[in-house]
Amino acid sequence: MVLLLQEKLLPFFNSPSSVPMAMAKTLPCHDLTHLSDFDALLSADDYISICGYGSLLSERSARSTFPNLVNFRIARLTGFRRLFNSVGAIFFTHGVANIKTEEIAGLSVEPCEGETIILVVFEIKKTEIPAFIERERAYRFLAVVPESLDGKPFTNPAVLCASYSDEEFFKFKCTEGREKYFERYGKYKIHKIWRDDVLPCRVYLRHCALGAKSLGEEVYNNFLDHTFLGDRKTTIRQYFEKAGSKIMEEEPPESLKTRYGG
Repeated sequence: MVLLLQEKLLPFFNSPSSVPMAMAKTLPCHDLTHLSDFDALLSADDYISICGYGSLLSERSARSTFPNLVNFRIARLTGFRRLFNSVGAIFFTHGVANIKTEEIAGLSVEPCEGETIILVVFEIKKTEIPAFIERERAYRFLAVVPESLDGKPFTNPAVLCASYSDEEFFKFKCTEGREKYFERYGKYKIHKIWRDDVLPCRVYLRHCALGAKSLGEEVYNNFLDHTFLGDRKTTIRQYFEKAGSKIMEEEPPESLKTRYGG
């Protein structure tokens, strides 16, 4: 199995855009920048593995986005932490963002030595990859190798949506330019995607917490203790203690009942 993983990831590590080799020895991962990079991760029957660590922890929510997904299962990923540092445009368009309190952030993940997150992995068809790339294009795409909860590495690498930066996004992904991209969000005063000074969108945080809880106590505790605010210090467990229980009483609007209903 180790040889198989090395064969799948070796072309990535030889690329100039690879994660530094010092990290790669313990954390096999690589940037996916072109559609052909995604194709390299396909199984023999043309499926690709996707990691879910926020809203996709809820299988119902995952199936609302990927109706044809298969093999939804729990996994562990070492060397990453979750954090609320991505301004979610969907929160504004559905009226669940609070600009006044700056509760406007969604989840991302970033490499972090010593951290481990429990997430889900599932497969989607090759034909669904372009829509996935477009929908999540503000993120950095990484190929990673999750493990089962008993420590067995998965046979195929999976795609992980990781933290990016505005500079990288507009340089490498957004061909229409910064002004054009923010044109539709100008009325919401969104001028930056990746921020460390915002708080979680309440409806979204509730949904992610409920999704984690639905997968069992171990997954839920991992979510509380290994998910951080943008300050990278405050865990969600600590944030709940400060913010009180009212966040878990936030009901999503009708337009998000299925997607963010827990």
